[in-house]
Amino acid sequence: MTLKPLIFSLGLILFCSSPRALDIEKIQLPDMGDSAGAIISPAQEKEFGEAFFRNLHQQTEINQDVEIQQYIQNIGRQLASHSDTPSNPFHFFVVMDPNINAFAGPGGYIGVNSGLILLTEAESELASVMAHEIAHVTQRHLYRSIEKASKMSIPTVAATLAAILIGTQSPNMGQAALMAIQAGNIQFQIDFTRDHEKEADRVGMQTLAGANYDPRSMPTFFERLQQSTRYYGKGVPEFLRTHPVSENRVADTRGRAEIYPYRQYPDSLAYLLTKAKLTVLSAQDKRTPLQHFTTLEMQGTPEQRAVARYGIGLVYLENQQYAAASEIFQKLTEQYPAQPQYISALARAAMDAHDYEKAGKLFEKAINTFPNNDALKIQYTRSLVKNSQPQRAKQVIQSLSDSEKDQPYYYELLAQIFADLKQPGESHRYMAEYYYASGETEAAIMQIRLAKQQNDLSFQLQAILNERLNFFLSEEESRRAER
Repeated sequence: MTLKPLIFSLGLILFCSSPRALDIEKIQLPDMGDSAGAIISPAQEKEFGEAFFRNLHQQTEINQDVEIQQYIQNIGRQLASHSDTPSNPFHFFVVMDPNINAFAGPGGYIGVNSGLILLTEAESELASVMAHEIAHVTQRHLYRSIEKASKMSIPTVAATLAAILIGTQSPNMGQAALMAIQAGNIQFQIDFTRDHEKEADRVGMQTLAGANYDPRSMPTFFERLQQSTRYYGKGVPEFLRTHPVSENRVADTRGRAEIYPYRQYPDSLAYLLTKAKLTVLSAQDKRTPLQHFTTLEMQGTPEQRAVARYGIGLVYLENQQYAAASEIFQKLTEQYPAQPQYISALARAAMDAHDYEKAGKLFEKAINTFPNNDALKIQYTRSLVKNSQPQRAKQVIQSLSDSEKDQPYYYELLAQIFADLKQPGESHRYMAEYYYASGETEAAIMQIRLAKQQNDLSFQLQAILNERLNFFLSEEESRRAER
């Protein structure tokens, strides 16, 4: 499938410059479309977004922790439901990168870096970033800048956009990726306009307030970003040098926020627990988060002290101190039986200690308490696979919501389950889908061919394998023809 001529403005990066004072009045945007008036179709946009997300998996580390994924999806959906186009499809995810960044890609794919989440001091600050990116999507800022995509296939355009994104975080990697996938003198012109940022701030703040988050968090977070640049000196990241948060932008968003009545907006426990887990996952030296949480253990509210103990337990878990971790998680589970993260951590401690029977019982108890929690179901499935119960694992994983059934870890688990069930054709089929979702089409082709070599394939499975093989081969041929 070839991408028709279009103009594509990423609206991609959060912190774009705004060198003049911004007005509060509604911004009139130009009509979306290319110079010929063509508009990308919803089907193309969906395909474009999926290809973009696959390439991100190949070029950067997308967080695969199901609890973190569930949290960022929940907050994103809450915001999107209060946007001006709530029916627009959105996909929210976390990039494991310490750089302060957030972006909106094609098809409503919105990523937030772990570094940005850890910089926030309130849940509403994180929500303000995501609301801003949602506004880039709903206001159709994504289709105005790339003029030369008419002769390139969707996979190649998506790969280039992913490389541009990596280039904003790691210039050397981005340049290498661009050189590898661009042909001739093809060059994408990314244009971050003041009007786009102005519109995203205004519309995003309306979404923020409608979703019951603090509108004042937007200027507060911008101000902290502005202040943080003063400490970089000559080593300031390229992104913050070229896209500063200006005084005008802070003042404008603060003026807009004052329209809304003041009140308290408490952080959810899920936000605090997500930050605690990211703090541990992001630390190369686990002594640093251990010292951090030990200091916080005697401060704040009972819930905040519990989160600090949870962080200490996670450090113990990372250090394979399973008994110490289990003791902490057991007490937290008894104190806060309505918080699924605590019993999940207790079950994971048992699983990491290879006590799969105990882990299975804990996960089953948790799912009975929280029957709609997909994060628990995925972890329970993993424990069942490790405990050689593939049939039960298959039943649990099939009960996941549809939104979880396009994630790489879903396909990988299915491949493991069917291998244990002695169905190699199905196992290779789902490994192919895992590789494809991870941006590795050649590996996916190999898995389909391995599946087709198996005996006793049903007519239906043969048809599925033939269709997927033709699709993967066609995509690879299009990509190679453009290099």
